[in-house]
Order: sequence, then C-alpha cells, then structure tokens
Amino acid sequence: GDKQGDKSANYSRFLPIANIGRIMKKALPDNAKIAKDAKETVQECVSEFISFITSEACEKCKNEKRKTINGEDILSSIQVLGFEGYNDILKMYLAKYRESVRANGETVGVEEKEEESEEDE
Repeated sequence: GDKQGDKSANYSRFLPIANIGRIMKKALPDNAKIAKDAKETVQECVSEFISFITSEACEKCKNEKRKTINGEDILSSIQVLGFEGYNDILKMYLAKYRESVRANGETVGVEEKEEESEEDE
C-alpha cells in the first residue's frame, strides 16, 4: 500500500501530538527540549496502550451484553492485562474524578442511571 496513506490513516487513531508534548513537558525541567520523534514515539505507544486496554474492556462489555464501557471495565482490563500495579492509584483517581464531577452537578458513567431513578421518585 501507499506508505504515506497508511501513515496518515494510523495518525487518525492517535492522540493529538500537541497534547502528548504538553504532558511530556510537565514531567521535565522547564528548559528541557523534546525531539519530534520522541513525541511521535510516545504518541504511538500511548495510543496503542489505550487501544489495548479499551479492546479488553469492550470484550468484557460484549460478554456481559452491555454497550457502555465504564471506569470499572477499564480498571478490570488493566488488572487482567497485567498492569495490576496501577490498579490502586487508578481506583483512587476514578473515585476523586467522580466526586469532582458530582460536585459540579454533572453526571458520569453508571451513576447517571441511579441519579435519574432518584429524580423519578
């Protein structure tokens, strides 16, 4: 196939390079520079990792006849795929995220249905 066409089709499933660069810069000293190929490599790895975890979560949802992937599905996938070392911190992050969303009056994931049913009563 067309090498350039293949490459641009691949980029469409990657996270934006500007976002990757911004996140990388936060982890480095202010005067540090990041080469373009370093950003592109991290972009590819991070995008592949997200795809890997999401595919597993999607499979779990299909098996349970559900259509929506939630935070617990992602955490389960991380565990199943051998990244259990991240599970505790990610559980805390998810709880804090949901707390923050709730505090702002928004709804998120599974809790949406629970909140809707409370309003109906």
